[in-house]
Amino acid sequence: MPLPDVFEFQVRTRIVFGQGLVKDVGFEASKLKGTRAFIVSDKALRKLGLVQRVLDGFKDSGVEVAGIYDDVPPNSEVKVVEKGAKAARAAGCDLLVAVGGGSVMDTAKAINMLLVEGGSLLDWQGAGLLARPLLPLIAIPTTAGTGSEVTIAAVIRDEAQGLKLEFNSPYMMPDVALLDPEMTRGLPAPITAATGIDALTHAIEGYVSLYAEPVSDAQCLHAIRLAMRYLPRAVADGNDMEARGYMLLAATIAGIGFSNALCGIVHAVAHACGGRFGVPHGVANGILLTHGMEFNLQQAAERYHDIAEAMGLAVQDESPEVATTMAILAVSHLRERIGLPCCLREVGVPRAGFAQLAEDALGDAMMISNPRAATQDEIVRLLENAY
Repeated sequence: MPLPDVFEFQVRTRIVFGQGLVKDVGFEASKLKGTRAFIVSDKALRKLGLVQRVLDGFKDSGVEVAGIYDDVPPNSEVKVVEKGAKAARAAGCDLLVAVGGGSVMDTAKAINMLLVEGGSLLDWQGAGLLARPLLPLIAIPTTAGTGSEVTIAAVIRDEAQGLKLEFNSPYMMPDVALLDPEMTRGLPAPITAATGIDALTHAIEGYVSLYAEPVSDAQCLHAIRLAMRYLPRAVADGNDMEARGYMLLAATIAGIGFSNALCGIVHAVAHACGGRFGVPHGVANGILLTHGMEFNLQQAAERYHDIAEAMGLAVQDESPEVATTMAILAVSHLRERIGLPCCLREVGVPRAGFAQLAEDALGDAMMISNPRAATQDEIVRLLENAY
């Protein structure tokens, strides 16, 4: 890759990693000058006791928990955010704590935006619209996948339009990412698999993005190494804490990389599948990743060669095209090994919806950074291949 003439890379989030570290959340909140914390989570995590661990971490910290909002669904929605913002405003909070996966963390980011800026959520759709810092936000991921704990973005579904909308600003980055592998212990294998392949997709798409640069490259390649090595172990054994810890790091590292470099066609189409047909984001990425790699092969073969090496494949003497094929096969084998669906028909996406999905994907911001431009007909063919 030629040396870029100019690029920008930023990480605003302080990352703190350690097993059992959630006990220090109150201390972290006090360092941010918070006095009244508002927790955003979901009912399943509250039932499992993970929210209680966070509540315990506030004891004797001098920071009061002003309220809990646990109505966040797996695919958060505009009305969910606006309801949460109303609850947070009524609680009089001055700090937010997100406890959950990508949907929860994105919801907390969007709630934070409304608390400071007001208005309706749709007023803030797009990039770079925020002009000032938001309230302090601590993100505690309970899955290893989205990287939302360190990214500039929130993706929220608008049920009325049937679309997943993107909200982007450096001000949306959490102030602290508290990475505690214990908060992912025992995560069911299907969720571990889907979120883990989401992290791998971030890293692969970030590395071949048109906006890739040397710093994001380092993040993406290392995330690929970690995910290929530790994701199968994490899926096989929910109590393998070394694998859990490294996958949590892989997701965060990939999040840093793609938050700067962006992603591509796989994410654009996955967003469309999630918006129209409710396909879980990681599952959609797992199905589409090999097809996106094939689509971009001619434009990004040398970069895929690097990816194949990061996967641990013996490609030193192979051409970029052969190395890319080997990398695609490695992803396919990984998907099969961790038990993810391989086809869109398995997750209820109808062929009759392909034209609309292709139109939605073309309007997605992630298409801007894909190494190969696509037409609607080409995306329909990609969907056909994935069906």
